[in-house]
Amino acid sequence: MNRPLRAVTFVVILAAGAVRSSAQLSSEAPSSPSSQAALEEAKQLNQLVEKLYGKGKFQEAIVPAERALALREKALGPAHPDVAESLNNLAMLYLHQGAYGKAEPLLVHALAINEKVLGPAHPDVAESLNNLAMLYRAQGAYGKAEPLLVRALAIREKSLGPMHPAVAISLNNLALLSLSQDAYAKAEPLLVRALAINEKVLGPTHPEVATNLNNLATLYQDEGAYAKAESLFVRALDIHEKALGPMHPDVAANLNNLATLYQKQGAHAKVEPLLARALDIREKSLGPMHPAVATSLSNLALLYKDEGAYDKAEPLLVRALAIREKALGPTHPDVASSLNNLAAFYQDEGVYDKAEPLLVRTLAIREKVLGPTHRYVASSLNDLAELYKEQGAYGKAEPLCIRALAINKKALGPMHPDIAISLNTLATVYQYQGAYTKAEPLYIRALDIREKALGPTHLNVAQSLNNLALLYLSQDAYDKAEPLLVRALAIHEKALGPTHRHVATSLDNLADLYQARGAYDKAEPLLVRALAIREKALGPAHSDVATNLSNLAVLYSAQGAYGKAEPLLARAADILEKALGPVHPLVAISLNNLAVFYWAQGAYSKVEPLFARAADIQEHQLHTELTRLSESRKRALMSLLQAATDRVVSLHADAMSGSTGARTRAHDRPPAQGTDPRFPDRQ
Repeated sequence: MNRPLRAVTFVVILAAGAVRSSAQLSSEAPSSPSSQAALEEAKQLNQLVEKLYGKGKFQEAIVPAERALALREKALGPAHPDVAESLNNLAMLYLHQGAYGKAEPLLVHALAINEKVLGPAHPDVAESLNNLAMLYRAQGAYGKAEPLLVRALAIREKSLGPMHPAVAISLNNLALLSLSQDAYAKAEPLLVRALAINEKVLGPTHPEVATNLNNLATLYQDEGAYAKAESLFVRALDIHEKALGPMHPDVAANLNNLATLYQKQGAHAKVEPLLARALDIREKSLGPMHPAVATSLSNLALLYKDEGAYDKAEPLLVRALAIREKALGPTHPDVASSLNNLAAFYQDEGVYDKAEPLLVRTLAIREKVLGPTHRYVASSLNDLAELYKEQGAYGKAEPLCIRALAINKKALGPMHPDIAISLNTLATVYQYQGAYTKAEPLYIRALDIREKALGPTHLNVAQSLNNLALLYLSQDAYDKAEPLLVRALAIHEKALGPTHRHVATSLDNLADLYQARGAYDKAEPLLVRALAIREKALGPAHSDVATNLSNLAVLYSAQGAYGKAEPLLARAADILEKALGPVHPLVAISLNNLAVFYWAQGAYSKVEPLFARAADIQEHQLHTELTRLSESRKRALMSLLQAATDRVVSLHADAMSGSTGARTRAHDRPPAQGTDPRFPDRQ
């Protein structure tokens, strides 16, 4: 999904028709009554445009904006600065609707007018450069945006002085462009300087200072420096509440940012009241159909989804999509974000027939609006590949992964963190087909990219360590896997705290290794701790809880503690079937686990129906997939499934303690671009 939106991004110049002074070249207002009346009408129309813009009614504002432009062109001529202002206003409306092709020529024209009439070093030229750069950033054309922002900064420093608030705006915008590319080292000094300027010139409690604090906090959050981020977010919220009042939309944005930080830390109890308050502010101050309300609905829904409260999440996601489609149009990039969020919800529930068309539509929107080589297109390809991978449709997933990888390499360079996402997804596709020699170098390369780009203690590094370790576990290479899993656990505990659900994943994976080695005394406390974390964080009916129950039951069975194992296996099977549906591959694994357990006890009458159901699910997967794979891939997949079948058939009671084949491993999913991950859309 999309990268999180920042609290405040580029400053958009949407003015209400101020008449420029007669000192500007060819800018004297005409003296005829008809021209004066036209300009007065244009001024009133611009005020209406500004009002509609503030309410998020971008489409409704188009007609008055076009009328204001026509009136000014007729009264002032086509090369007047006020005409440039109207061109800019109309362009901003198109930009916010995702109509980039309509916005660009208007912004280019406005820039040309200001350069010709005012001179290339005028502050208004810097504004035009800034807005054109905003368009290019939205399109992912970072190479076009950067020189415009650099030039805007130079103009403002020279014409206004290095300590002017407008210079701080340029520094902020240039930093946010760097953040869009995960260039944290470039962004931080720019944000620090912008903050210092505004604190000195405007005072430490000015709303612009809060904006700077929010953006710097976002950088620290992205770097995993949560303690530094929290103090800045809290200070920004305090400034906005005192300066603007508790019901201002900017306060809602602050609440949302702080909630996002707490959610990343797994502090769910702190998150919901902040998101609920942000939603209430936006609905009351902006109206129930404003796009910002859709953002709050999405964020609250994603919290509920993470907690397993699916019945509360779905209606919020559906409503957010409806608001965006109505306010922004059916092909806006934010509509694609809502489609992606709803698809992720259905995917997590295992309702793949609902998820797939939403992801396909998301991909189509992004390809049409952003172009086929945009990084968000790569994100959509990865997300669709993840869906197919979860369904076992490896033949459909692989070409999507390869295309996403090619896009990201070209757009971002070979060492960008998003390259690691594509490598990771492709590696898991190969791993699940038993193509371990293809998967290993991809996992290693993804780990190397993340360590170099993000640092050795970043959460995404822990994910790569886990994934590589699980590949080695699949090959019984325990000596290679253990140090990776230990290091991943240490990163998660330090960054997220000891009760975060990602810590549970690391605990489960390390326990898996110890169990495979027969070190049951080391494995059991890890699994028990992981189960307690997940039940508290996700609720007792979440599919991840079922995975944990199954793993703990297999451990008890291996020790001959059948009385402890049976209720855990039965509960796991019940949870998975309700959460994922009766033909999900994980349901087959769970049924096999329960069947093997009964076999080990000689309860053969219970075994046969469970094996039969599991076999039906696996046969369904085979019929769906084999026709799409090459001959070599067919053989690899058949070999993998045959090996699993042979393990099951050969098991008897006295061999149960050596079995690890039926275990469900908790494999990290690649990040929600954003995500990241799929990136949930954040404000």
